Amino acid sequence: QVRLVESGGGLVQAGGSLRLSCTTSGLTFSNYAMAWFRQAPGKERDFVAGMTWSGARTYYADSVKGRFTISRDNAKNTVYLQMNNLKPEDTAVYYCGARMVHSTSPADFPFWGQGTQVTVSS
Repeated sequence: QVRLVESGGGLVQAGGSLRLSCTTSGLTFSNYAMAWFRQAPGKERDFVAGMTWSGARTYYADSVKGRFTISRDNAKNTVYLQMNNLKPEDTAVYYCGARMVHSTSPADFPFWGQGTQVTVSS
């Protein structure tokens, strides 16, 4: 059974930082591209950041470039999202997804975590 478990969300003031983690089990983590998405109330789930299985390539939404960094530790079966200089518009539930090949479309991802809430106050 594949499981993805996110953690690290919370309430932070604008300009602050958070580090999200997504730990996986039930899949060969090093074979999977990983990605972070977010979904605000009443909105669609949007791509935030992605990384290939090897970690050689990373991808970011324009809205987070220069502020967010995705990384992975294949020994720990975990992907991270370091979020700096957070803004109120970053408020959303953040989800990690796993797929064999990188994609920015949530419809392409077969495996998801349950999400972690990030709230940025102004």
